[in-house]
Formats: sequence, C-alpha cells, structure tokens
Amino acid sequence: MESLPWGDGDFPERDVVGERAARAVLSRLVEPGDAVFGRAVRVYGAARLLRDLRGHGALPGELARRDPAGYRVRLGACDPDEDSARLAEVGGSFVVPGDPGWPTQLDDLGDARPLGLWTRGATPLRLAALRSVAVVGARACTDYGAHVAGALAAELAEAGWTVVSGGAYGVDGAAHRGALAVRGSTVAVLACGIDVNYPRGHERLLARIAEEGVLVTELPPGAHPTRYRFIERNRVIAALTRGTVVVEAALCSGALISARRAALLGRQVMGVPGPIGSPSSAGVHVLLREPGSVLVTRAAEVIEQVGAIGDDLAPVLAGPSRPGDDLPPEIRRILDVVPWRGALSTAAIAHEAGSAPAATRRRLDVLAARELVDRTSKGWRRRGGA
Repeated sequence: MESLPWGDGDFPERDVVGERAARAVLSRLVEPGDAVFGRAVRVYGAARLLRDLRGHGALPGELARRDPAGYRVRLGACDPDEDSARLAEVGGSFVVPGDPGWPTQLDDLGDARPLGLWTRGATPLRLAALRSVAVVGARACTDYGAHVAGALAAELAEAGWTVVSGGAYGVDGAAHRGALAVRGSTVAVLACGIDVNYPRGHERLLARIAEEGVLVTELPPGAHPTRYRFIERNRVIAALTRGTVVVEAALCSGALISARRAALLGRQVMGVPGPIGSPSSAGVHVLLREPGSVLVTRAAEVIEQVGAIGDDLAPVLAGPSRPGDDLPPEIRRILDVVPWRGALSTAAIAHEAGSAPAATRRRLDVLAARELVDRTSKGWRRRGGA
C-alpha cells in the first residue's frame, strides 16, 4: 500500500484530481478547524466522504454521530463550476496538502489543518512562508501601536522576512503597509473568501497585497467572515510562521489567541511592551508574564528568536561610551579621584584612592598617556574640564 501523496494513511493512492475537487467542495460544507471531519478526510478520503454526503446514508467513523443534514443543506447550494470561475476571475489557485505549493508547516495542526487553501498573489505561498513572522495586534490600536507595527514590519521585510498578518484594521493593516513600503513580502490570512474585500476599507490594501504578496484563506469564494472564522483563522497564522509578535492587545484581544496557538504549536511567542497604564497593551503585558514569551522592541530581536541559532543574534544595545570606561578598576579608581577643577598632588590622590604612592604615580602616567589627565604646576587634573 502507498501513502497518500498529500496525507497519512495506509490505503491505496487516491485519484489526485478527484480528491482536490472534493476538498474544494468540502471547504464549503465544513467550518475551519473541524478536527473530527479532518480526521475522517485523512482516513477515508475527501472523495469518499463527498459521495456519502451526496447519498442518503450515514457518514463513516466518528462522523456517524453527527446529523449529516447540516452538511447536505450547504451541499445543495454548492456550485463547483461557479467557484472555479470566481477563482479564475481573480487569478487565484487552490492548493491542498501534498501539492508542491503547500506550506508543510501547516501539517503541525494535525487533523485541524485546512482541507485546502485558496490563494491569490504574485508569490507562491510556500515560498513566501519559508521565512515568515506573524505581526498581529489590536484592531482599535493606538498611534503608538500602528507606528511600532509598521516600523517593525518594514525592518523585518528589509531583512528578508515575510510579514504575515490578518488584513484587519489597526495593527494588521499597519504591518502589511510597513512591509509593502519597503517592497517586502507580506501575506494576509483572511477569514472570508479570496474574492471578498473585508474589511471594505482595506479594498485597496488587499489588492496591493495580491499584486505584491499573497492573500490566502481556507474559505471558498464568496464566503463571508464570522466571529468563529476569525478565531480559527488565527491558528493558520500561528502555524504558517516561525513566530508571532503581538504589538498591542487588550486583555480579551483575538491577537492573544494567535499567540497562544503559536505557543501550543511550539512556535516562538513575542510581545512589544507599551505604557503600563494603557488598556491597549494590558493583554501584551499579561502575555509577556507567561512562560516562553519573549519581550522584543526591534526587528533584530525578533529575528534572533526565529532565525538560525547562533547566526542571527541581535546586536547588544549600549549607551554612549565615555573616556576611561575600558580602564582596569585600579586605574579607574585613580581617575575618579583626579578633579575636573583645581589640581591634586600625587600624594593627595594616593591618599584619596587608598593606593600606594609609587603605584599611584605609574597609574597617573598611564592616564596621562591616554590623554585623560594633565600634570600642572599645582598637581594633577582631569583633561577637558567639568
């Protein structure tokens, strides 16, 4: 027996065309993230399940406990030819597990992985998602959140990383725009059909993402968003990327769902801190207290978390250096005693520093050679004034 080229199971290889077409139809009947139905597809095949639904008998396996009437109501209104026409009209494609264009990281979702993905864009989804980071956050974000999301996305895109988000208002939109501003790669994971402009105010943004990046959804053409679909969309964002950055999120924000889904999948979870009194950052601050979450403030720190171990370390931030910062402690102690104004003798400096006179004189000579002190007729003083 051969395994399916697009899934698990010990049964004969199925007809690829038939399975693909069946998965496209089933995506109209089944809500995203249904692991029970996904398991049935893996075990029995999409084409077999579709035949059973078109018949009048019970469904196999665990699905036998379900009333198939709900599926059959949707099946009666299904028109595969119309779906194909809509997809062709927007220049899209439908990919399924096992296709060359399928992002295999989505298989980490197990039986809850999408039955297939409707995509539209200039870049193959699998290629775009190879080095990708999710940047998500509040829809009703502050100016601070929008600025941080845009700047972070631009820096990530300039470094060759694809920015993935949900195409929504607020942080999502700012992240997409930031990546596009530097002609970088960005992916919008939608909770509606590939031909549906949602939100309406992002019609131009979504069109630009389709031209320069990728739009992707597990929902068929014409499908409209619901609260449940938004929630399940988050698991795709989490699985598609190496890590999720939450820029701004209230305590009940959907962005936190994306982050926690990412944690369950073993992906890196990161958060950008905000003002401690801001309700828009309260959810991020709670997230950052959870085990495994990492605080980030710039793209280099994000890349350090999701990039190659040891190869993508973020430069250490440091304040401005001052003359003498690199001195050994015993010489630094002498320098600290030498006054900026006036002057002290070698003996007075030795007394103040608690150092032997001979050692004090040698250390003063080192400081003079470094042009940190000057010797005057009245003694030693710091160079450069106060």
